[in-house]
Amino acid sequence: MSRFVERHPAWALIAIIAIAVGLWLIFAVWPPGLEEAIGRKRVFLNAVFNGITLGGLYFLVASGFTLIFGLMRNVNLAHGSLYLFGGYVGYAVSASTGSWILSFIVAFILTALVGILLQVIVFRRMEGQDLRQTMVTIGLSIVFADLMLWACGGDFYQIQTPNWLIGPVELPLITAIKSSGEPVYLRYPLVRLVIFAASVIIGVAMWLVLNRTRIGMIIRAGVDDRDILAATGVRIQLVFVLVFAFGAGLAGIAGVVGGTFQSLSPGEDIRFLLASLVVVIVGGMGSIPGAALGALIIGLAEQLGSVYIPTYAIVVTFLIMVLVLAIRPQGLLARR
Repeated sequence: MSRFVERHPAWALIAIIAIAVGLWLIFAVWPPGLEEAIGRKRVFLNAVFNGITLGGLYFLVASGFTLIFGLMRNVNLAHGSLYLFGGYVGYAVSASTGSWILSFIVAFILTALVGILLQVIVFRRMEGQDLRQTMVTIGLSIVFADLMLWACGGDFYQIQTPNWLIGPVELPLITAIKSSGEPVYLRYPLVRLVIFAASVIIGVAMWLVLNRTRIGMIIRAGVDDRDILAATGVRIQLVFVLVFAFGAGLAGIAGVVGGTFQSLSPGEDIRFLLASLVVVIVGGMGSIPGAALGALIIGLAEQLGSVYIPTYAIVVTFLIMVLVLAIRPQGLLARR
């Protein structure tokens, strides 16, 4: 980040000003003229928090994708199918047992097993062959989509939120001032805040494992020079299978999260695959902090765009990606 500031001081200044303006809009009491110009502050704050929590969901999907694609150099364009599969599994477990927590565990395990099969059967036979991996996984994603459509139908499914997470929580953010002078505070769904906090914890844990532990050192060394690492006695293929399984399992967890505060339906696999690609491109391949930053930017852009410029909301996301590619092609927080 410091190198980015040194090389692009103008863009860094623009980013700092944008962050300062955003913080003022969130924490300050809006004057009447501003509300007349852009609408009520409550709508703006809801869009901001929706964007942040959506960014948490995008991070869960994209972090698994960046492990598989950015670190292991495996082009897995069936990653969105793993998301939707995990969501369907989580819905089935939650509906049959009534346990929301158990749905995460089962979805992670089953999706990780599918990831192991993909790594052993597909990617191990095509190491270093990016084009073949791309074409094969596109074909697999189509097959998976048809199988899930056959098994689950074309209906919309939503995972039931547990009772202890139902309802809003009052946040210390003023949305308006009553005529009596009493402030009105923002109320926001508790389940979204809990899920976002969990995504932050997962992200920090992943960064610590990759950068502060021996297993993280082995993974990074295996990406850089797997032959030398294998010569030291490390079972590199087993390491890669476990990393692939974990990345796939994260997609399964994200499916349960998405099914909880959004919905599950055919086509969500493509949507979240594209979101993962955009997040990884913006944040930088192989970077967990980059995936977090990219997910936050894309989530906020989608939600604020859908409120203020709904016709062009999807265009804003891709404009951000094009802008990042023009200024810093390797991504905002790329490892190299």
